[in-house]
Amino acid sequence: MSGSRLEFEMRIGELSKRTGVSVRMLRYYEAQGLLNPPRTPSGYRSYGMNDVDTVDRVLTLNNVGIPLASVSGLLTCVRSKTDKHPPCDALKAKITEHLAKIDGQLAALEATKKVLSEMIEA
Repeated sequence: MSGSRLEFEMRIGELSKRTGVSVRMLRYYEAQGLLNPPRTPSGYRSYGMNDVDTVDRVLTLNNVGIPLASVSGLLTCVRSKTDKHPPCDALKAKITEHLAKIDGQLAALEATKKVLSEMIEA
């Protein structure tokens, strides 16, 4: 086990409480390769504080609309709360792509708003 795991270990229920992510979703993250907890001799998953940080990074990306399928390739690019380095180029590119998509959605909503406003003013 790595040093960080020896400092503090928790089971999946504790990770769920610390992150606000359901146990079911944490298992899904594991199935998607986003988490890779070692197992105790009795077969329980064993998480450390680095896993709390990983879940935080997954949530950061997913909460801004980046699908989980894209998250694994970008996970190392997302800064932790204590990391002061800028995001990597792959993350910048994905963010730029996502912002363009949002701009398109905003334009479509503005057009819809205009049509609806014209309908009630007529």
